[in-house]
Parts: sequence; structure tokens; C-alpha cells
Amino acid sequence: MHIRTIARIIGFFALGFGLILLAPLAVAALYGEDEIGHFLEAIGASLGTGLAFLLAGGRARHDLNNRDGFLVVALFWAGVGSLASLPFVLSAHLGPVDALFEAVSAFTTTGATVISGLDDLPHSLLFYRQLLQWLGGMGMIVLAIAVLPMLGIGGMQLYKAEAPGPFKEEKLTPRLNQTARYLWGFYVGMTGACALAYWLAGMSGFDAVSHAFSTVSTGGFSTHDASLGFFDNPLIEGIAILFMTLGAINFSVHYLAWRQRSLLTYLGNVEVRTFLLIILAVVLVIGGFLHFAGTYPDYNSALRNSIFEVVSVITSTGFGTVDFSHWPSFVPVLLIFISFIGGCGGSTAGGMKVMRIVLLTHQGWREVRRLIHPRAQLPIHVGNQVVSVQTVQAVWGFMAAYVVSFVILMLLMMATGLDQVSAFSAIAATMNNLGPGLGEVATSFSSVSEPGKLIAVFAMLLGRLEIFTILVLMTPEFWRA
Repeated sequence: MHIRTIARIIGFFALGFGLILLAPLAVAALYGEDEIGHFLEAIGASLGTGLAFLLAGGRARHDLNNRDGFLVVALFWAGVGSLASLPFVLSAHLGPVDALFEAVSAFTTTGATVISGLDDLPHSLLFYRQLLQWLGGMGMIVLAIAVLPMLGIGGMQLYKAEAPGPFKEEKLTPRLNQTARYLWGFYVGMTGACALAYWLAGMSGFDAVSHAFSTVSTGGFSTHDASLGFFDNPLIEGIAILFMTLGAINFSVHYLAWRQRSLLTYLGNVEVRTFLLIILAVVLVIGGFLHFAGTYPDYNSALRNSIFEVVSVITSTGFGTVDFSHWPSFVPVLLIFISFIGGCGGSTAGGMKVMRIVLLTHQGWREVRRLIHPRAQLPIHVGNQVVSVQTVQAVWGFMAAYVVSFVILMLLMMATGLDQVSAFSAIAATMNNLGPGLGEVATSFSSVSEPGKLIAVFAMLLGRLEIFTILVLMTPEFWRA
């Protein structure tokens, strides 16, 4: 393990984060807020930490191996989450545990919060929360991949450790730094288009940019306690639905659609097609139920709210126009369950990813067919491709690790005092990077105990890094020379 090289990389990340803090500092200066000094202190702490790690790393220049990559990614997300909590603590708005929860929730694009009274919060802190989500959406690791080759440090192991989805070897281009630039190019362009659309639909410039950050990143933070329900604008909701969906689609598919100049590329992709069909099916079920249950006076209102909440939940964004936890019967639980599916691999969304669900379904059906034809060779196909045995085994391994981790964390959350429904939905909301839950955590985690919030922080990191990146650090074999 190349400790000095790892220290050098972490140092660059900390320095980069310190420079990023200049953006909310500029907002504080623009609005003449007292947060200027707090952001200056946070910048000093980040730059000091970065310089300390750079000095420890010296001139080390080694390619990263698998173990180095996993350790750098884990340290990066935990370290930046810790540094990101400083402005909240220094401004005296939150205590240390609450600040860590809020920062990690933002950076992992979970969207769970412990803050109430957002409408009265300083503009700079509101902008800072949204910016953290935007940076975490694509993952600053991917951005750093474009820089690492210039430092003489290979980045493929970072990409494999951080990239979501079952097919981690996929690259858009032969050169990884070029891949990172394409990803961020689409990400920035999509964010700009979303902000412009929000502004034209009636949002202020500040709200438009802030909500574009959290929409494209599928993060879900808002500058208002009522979330997008504050605007009560069908056009704004439609824009959010579009860009939440785009953010939850594999960015390699966006790239192919752009190269081929055809929207049919989306429908030709099995994962995207399945994702859209799931949304359609759940919307029809929930919209119809809400209408016939009399929750809304007409079918259009029921359909409008069901479309928004279904897309918001399955993309793990967590925006709200209504509090779906108050919807009748099975509907709130169904919404929590679809958060387990999540978006597509290679997107900003959380959850288990649609492709894994597709592969698990194919595998289950293959086992049924084997009962009828025990000697038959039954390979799994996705589209025109045969899925390798190794990929199928990896998906089953992920599923097993996910279920075991979920059960343990849920029991720990119950041990802190939460009831079963609240504990279940709290872990579902954090591991799936969703945000809102049911019961006590329907709108906020403020009433959860400090041990419970720390468990939730761990669950957010576990979900964002797709479990194995964290679990591998807990094995004795990882630390053996």
C-alpha cells in the first residue's frame, strides 16, 4: 500500500475543497452576511489540512493498486464530509453531530436533513448545501481522475471504487481522464439547462441555480422548508420531473444519444427502458388508488402528485410537493420500496440500481426454467449481450451484503429508540440516498438521537459507495502487507 501517495492525493482533495468554499464565501459577501468569517475559517482549516497531507506525501508518485483505490475513496468521502461540516459548526447553526449529518447527507446526495427554518437561513449556507449536493452527484473522484494523470498518478482504481452500478469496467472513451471530462461536460451542461428552465418558469435566479444543483444531482435539498411545494407551480414540477429522470439515467447513454443524435438510443437501452416502464407502472397504480380513495378531488390532481412523488423517490432525489407519508393504505410503503430499486447504474441516483434488479429477475427466472430443464444451458442475456457468470455472482454478492447490512443497521437504529417503521424507513432513506422516510423521519431526522444520526451517516456512506468499498476496509486481509 502506497501510504505517501495516498496522503498526497488526500492533500490535493483537501486543497481543492478549500478552493470550492470560495463560492459560498462569495455569496456571503454578495448578500453582506455574517457568514464571511465562518467560511474564511473553514477555508483555512481545509487548506491547512491539505498542506499537512501534501507534506506527509512528499514527492511520492506511484500508480494506485486496488487496495489504494478503495482506501482513497473511503478517506475522501469521510474526510470531505468532515471538512464540509465546519461551516455549519462555525456558524453555530448546528452542533458537531448534526453538522456532520447535514454535510454527509448533502455530499452523498441523500437529502435527509436536521435543519428546520430553511426560509430564514442565510443565503450563503443555503447555497453551500446545494453546492455540496451538486459536487457529490457525479462524485468529485471522477473530476479528480482528469487531474491525477497530470500528477503522475493513475486513476482507474478510483473510478472502479466510486462508480455506481454492476458494470464498473465500462468507460466512454479509452482514456479515463477524457471519460471524466465528458461526464462532467454533460453534468455541467444539464445543470445549466435545468437552472435556465427553472428561472424561465418563475423561480428567482438564486432559487433556480440552487434547485438545479440538487435536481440534476438527484440530491433533493431545497432552499425552502416546503421543498418544491413552496412554488405550487405545475411547470416547475414538470421541469423537475424531467431533470430528475435525466440525472437518474446512465450518463454513458446520454453520451451515446448525443453521439448518435437520436432519442431512440434511450429506448434501445434495456436498463433505461425498464426504468421508465417501472415509473409508468407505479404512477398508474398510485395515481389510480389516490383517485378512487378520494385523496384528491379529481384524477388530474392525483396523477400530478403521483408522477412527481414516484419520480422523486425512485430517482432518490427526495423533493416533495406533498408529504406522501400521509397518503392512505399501502402507498407510502410502496414508495419506500421503489427507492430500493433506484436509478440506472452510472447515474447520480442511489438505490440498488435498475440493472441489478433486471439481472436478479433474469437469474430467478432461469432457476425456475432449470427445474423444468435441469440439463439445459441457459445463459442470461441483457439486450444482445450475454452476461458473464462473474457479473451475476457479483450481483448476488451485492444483494446479500445489502440485505445483511440493512438488517444490522435497522436493528441498531431501533436500539437507539426508534420504532420499527421509523427505523426501517430511516435506513432505507439513508442507504438508498433518498432522504425522506416514514414515521419519525418523514420530514426530518432532527428528533433522532446522536447515536442514531451517526448510524445514519454510516448508512449514507455505505449506500453512496455501494457497500463493498466500505466493507472491504473492515476485512483483516485488506490491511495485510
